[in-house]
Amino acid sequence: MAPRKEKVEKVSADEAADTMLRYLRKQNRPYSASDISANLHNKVTKAAAAKILKDLHERREIEGRAAGKQIVYHALQDPTDGFTAEQSAGIDERIKTLRAETTAALTTAKTLRSTLSSINSTLSTADLFSSISTLETEKAEITERLKTLKEGKAKKVTSGEKNRIEKEWKMWKGIAGRREKIVKEVWRVIEDVLPEGMEKGEVRENLGLDE
Repeated sequence: MAPRKEKVEKVSADEAADTMLRYLRKQNRPYSASDISANLHNKVTKAAAAKILKDLHERREIEGRAAGKQIVYHALQDPTDGFTAEQSAGIDERIKTLRAETTAALTTAKTLRSTLSSINSTLSTADLFSSISTLETEKAEITERLKTLKEGKAKKVTSGEKNRIEKEWKMWKGIAGRREKIVKEVWRVIEDVLPEGMEKGEVRENLGLDE
């Protein structure tokens, strides 16, 4: 025995018109009478749907147009859903601003990558701190020697020793100059990426950049 088809409860004419109008507005796409009848599970017959759609179209509550041998209908488009000329101009201006900001950010990122690459190829962070430690040791030794000289306890320096000291001084002066330049480059990169509100002096102190 074949299963019984479930009986679909029909709606009244007024309910059918409201149901179909709500459906068209919700779907926001064109449908024919047969499409709507089928999509509503035959709560509205095809013939009734065709008549109701025609009436709604004549009352200018929906739009209709021929599509081959049938007519398709769709909900009226609310003009307030679109953008005004001023809103469109504002959006265009915002897009231009965002594009300019993006270009600037990409340029900055490229510069930072280039600077970082240059720093990494010159001296690593570990080597930098090691060099700073070495320079501090040299500074302490020189300070101690100067103290001895001031107290008159130093022995007479020969010409050879003087030349050697001058060479060492020039060498370490050059190294110190290069290290100072590297420290400045490192700080410039760090400063550009510091979070807003972070105390720069404290960061420099923690990194030992002012010693």
